[in-house]
Amino acid sequence: MARNVTTAKRVGWSIAAWFVALLIFFPILWTVITSFKSEGAAIAFPPVFFDFDWTLSSYVEVQERSDYLLHVWNSAVISLGSTFIALLISIPAAWSMAFNPTKRTKDILMWMLSTKMLPAVAVLVPFYLAYKNLGLLDTKLGLIIILTMMNLPILIWMLFSYFKEIPGEILEACRMDGATLGQEIVYILTPMAVPGIASTLLLNIIMAWNEAFWTLNISASQAAPLSAFIASYSSPEGLFWAKLSAASTLAIAPILIMGWFSQKQLVRGLTFGAVK
Repeated sequence: MARNVTTAKRVGWSIAAWFVALLIFFPILWTVITSFKSEGAAIAFPPVFFDFDWTLSSYVEVQERSDYLLHVWNSAVISLGSTFIALLISIPAAWSMAFNPTKRTKDILMWMLSTKMLPAVAVLVPFYLAYKNLGLLDTKLGLIIILTMMNLPILIWMLFSYFKEIPGEILEACRMDGATLGQEIVYILTPMAVPGIASTLLLNIIMAWNEAFWTLNISASQAAPLSAFIASYSSPEGLFWAKLSAASTLAIAPILIMGWFSQKQLVRGLTFGAVK
C-alpha cells in the first residue's frame, strides 16, 4: 500500500513537472513557429499552429535589414566582459565574507542585495549624464561597467553560499604550509568551488545577455546588443510579428545552445550550495 502511494506521488510530481516545463517552453516554441509564418499568418485569428505556408522570408529580411553578427558580437563581448570583471571582484569579496566574517557581514550582504530592489529607471538620468560626460554612451565598455555593477550583488551572494560549504580547516592547513593569500584563493579555494563558480558564471552570462533596460537606453548603434536588435522591429506603425519572432529566435538561439550544452554543469553548481 505504502509503495503504491509513493509511486502515485512520483507520477503526480512528474506530471506536474512536465506541465510546468511545457508551460514555460510554449512561448519559445510559439515564437519559433511564428518566425516561419508570413505577416498575415502571424496575426491570423484564430491563430494557426502548423497549418500554414512555412517561409524563411522573415529571416531573409532580418538579415538584410540588420547586421545580426555585429549584434551577436556586441552581446558576447558585453556578457563575457562583465562576467569576467564581476568574478574578479566577487570571488575575493565572497572569500573574505565566508572565511573572515565580522559582526557586520550579514548586514553588508543584505545591503548589497537591497541595491537590486532599486528601480533602474530611478538612476537612469544620473547614469546617462555621467556616461555622456565620460564619453561612455554607446560603448561596449560602458555597458560592461554597468552590467558588472548590476549583477555583482547576486554573484557575491551565490559565491558566498558556495564558499560556506567548503571546510575552513582546509584553508587553515594550506596557510600552515606557507600558502599566500593569492595562492589560497587561486590554487585551493577556486578549484574546490569550480561547480559553484561555473554555475555563477553561466547565470551571469545569461543575465547580461538578456538585459534590455540599460542596453536600450545607453546604446544606439555601435554597441547595441541583441536586445536592441529585437527592439528595432517595433515601430510606430505597429509590430511586425513574424519579423519580430525571427529576430527573437536569432537572439535567443546562442544562449539556448549554450544553456543546453552546459545544463549538467549548471544543475551541479546550483545543488552545490547556492540554492537551499
